Amino acid sequence: MIMPAHNAAGFIAESIRSVQQQTYFNWELLVIDDASRDGTSQIVEQLEAEDPRIKLHILPTNQGAGFSRNIGIKAATGKYISFLDADDLWKPHKLERQLRVMQQENVQVCFSSYELIDEERNHLQKKIKALKFLPFKKLKKANYIGNLTGLYNASKLGKIYCPLIRKRQDWGLWLQAVEKAGFAKGIQEPLAVYRVRRNSISGNKMEMLQYNYLVYREVLEYSAPKSLFWMGLFLWEQLLVKPRQKVDLK
Repeated sequence: MIMPAHNAAGFIAESIRSVQQQTYFNWELLVIDDASRDGTSQIVEQLEAEDPRIKLHILPTNQGAGFSRNIGIKAATGKYISFLDADDLWKPHKLERQLRVMQQENVQVCFSSYELIDEERNHLQKKIKALKFLPFKKLKKANYIGNLTGLYNASKLGKIYCPLIRKRQDWGLWLQAVEKAGFAKGIQEPLAVYRVRRNSISGNKMEMLQYNYLVYREVLEYSAPKSLFWMGLFLWEQLLVKPRQKVDLK
């Protein structure tokens, strides 16, 4: 699994512990420190010394999450590749549950529902519900795969890398994976916990729309008119359809 980290000293130990607490033990965690200045690498080095499954890579200059993830993907040696940001959490049975489903049902891409907490770890009593079946055409309308829950079979699909755009690169990666696999399997049970951060990188909505357009234009290599057409579909899906996936925890 790949964990990009930039100035994540306040959260990264808890995130790594959630990996160490997995009921599935045969994993490797590649932490890519993207030129942090707050002691992130020192925290990871201590955990790395205690657990050889953790491997730290330090970048000399800040390159962004997509570039960092690609460093990790290239170095990964496992059959499956997954992602966890340095402030998010996995539930203990996350990997075991997904791998069992993928192996039993011959699925190459899998994701799940996830819960929301705030920066102080208070539960927001909300979850993002995964679609049970996600075809490529549906994923093109909006990103329905929470990156902290996604898992793909690199031994079957090959290693799939993030496009080198500053944002929305996770969507670009899952579009490539699902196009190769044909569909993604969604598990309804929440298997991860997403930390809603103040001043999030995705907070500027107009800027994010520009990167959504780049996904169609540069990742999918659509013409400008076709990209604008799909942007219209994206806006409809994002504003009127996708919000139904956020539901109250019961």
